[in-house]
Amino acid sequence: MSPPLNVVILAAGKGTRMKSDLPKVLHPLAGQPLLSHVLTAADSLSPQRICVVYGHGGEVLPQTIQRQDLAWARQEPQLGTGHAVQQAVPHLDPEALCLILYGDVPLTRPETLQQLVLIAREGAIALLTVRLANPAGYGRIVRDARGQVLRIVEHKDASPEELAIDEVNTGILCLPAGKLAGWLSRLSNNNAQGEYYLTDVIGMAAEAGERVLPCHPGAEWEVLGVNSRQQLAELERLHQGSIAEGLMTQGVTLVDPARLDVRGTLVCGRDVLIDVNCVFEGRVVLADGVKVGANCVLKDMEVGVGSDIRPFCHLEGARIGARGQIGPYARLRPGTDLAEEAHVGNFVELKNAQVGFNSKINHLSYVGDATVGRKVNIGAGTITCNYDGANKHRTVIGDNAFIGSDSQLVAPVTVGEGATLGAGTTLTKDAPPGQLTLSRAKQMTIPGWARPVKKSVRSEG
Repeated sequence: MSPPLNVVILAAGKGTRMKSDLPKVLHPLAGQPLLSHVLTAADSLSPQRICVVYGHGGEVLPQTIQRQDLAWARQEPQLGTGHAVQQAVPHLDPEALCLILYGDVPLTRPETLQQLVLIAREGAIALLTVRLANPAGYGRIVRDARGQVLRIVEHKDASPEELAIDEVNTGILCLPAGKLAGWLSRLSNNNAQGEYYLTDVIGMAAEAGERVLPCHPGAEWEVLGVNSRQQLAELERLHQGSIAEGLMTQGVTLVDPARLDVRGTLVCGRDVLIDVNCVFEGRVVLADGVKVGANCVLKDMEVGVGSDIRPFCHLEGARIGARGQIGPYARLRPGTDLAEEAHVGNFVELKNAQVGFNSKINHLSYVGDATVGRKVNIGAGTITCNYDGANKHRTVIGDNAFIGSDSQLVAPVTVGEGATLGAGTTLTKDAPPGQLTLSRAKQMTIPGWARPVKKSVRSEG
């Protein structure tokens, strides 16, 4: 039977170069904290337990990442990576394998971590390494003449010969928790930085006759960490580029892959087209044939087959039925549900509104807390007055109704099926079905009326 897996995530660093009061691992990448990306990768391995080692920022980390299944270990003071892992040891199962990850290395793929765990389950110390054209600042992997890993030497402690090595340590490794605890207890801080290095564990393992087997990520960006806002921006574009590549492989047309931001989950059907500068947050589902125009923001949306979202729309928490037409410059707010072939035009805002088949709200209107039937036409400048200053009230508009321009429907109110409201109506009582309802003042012309003339001001002197 395979041993269980424990995961330790080191997240105590201050991130001095970020120049921020926010702990480094809480800075966002693709809309989620760096640490959340690492937790997602760890969760994919179905570990027995996860322990996060925190320090800088105090209790901000556990208060922000509110998960009951996590163990938290505080490192105070912060005396190096080896000292950090020591804080997690009381939370580990000594019979388990321990996978060590870093809260500021957010893009390591689950497949790479699975490879590490598999090596460890076969009895070796699994170490993730990578070859870099410029290895400056990284610990070097020192091997013997047969290619066996002997130790890791940190950049500041390396000799000129060791500095010439291009294979570097990523810090990510997997090994038995019981053995790890023993080696950690023997660490020394006799080095250039006066810290307890986790990397010294590799030398101890090799001296004890343990097999240390390196493996490599599929791409260099999987092991890149964040130490500055510049690096964070670079990883953002790398991550978004990877997402864009995946979408195009699935058949999505991206007008410019470099101008796409997915800050959650984007699920696309066949023949979807996405124009430039679109942002997708939360979970967004675009069915077959959907078109999204330039400069749109979609959050937690479901968009039906063949719908056309025109430029500059902001859509959140809504559902659009098949063959809908939205925008440009439309806003859908949470609770909005559009049936098939509904049209929502420019400068129209909907909130908690259900709109029936082939109904049209094409210009400059606000429809909130409303139920709109089938084949309704709502004219420009219409407002459902849903808020009385204390409570929200609902407006119901029946099938085939026609609402004239510049109408105000003061909720709670009902417009009957097939009813017509004349332009400029302020509706405060229910409008009966099939009839014309008006509430205009009588038009008048005042004979002899003259527009006031501005009085001249005489200069004095």
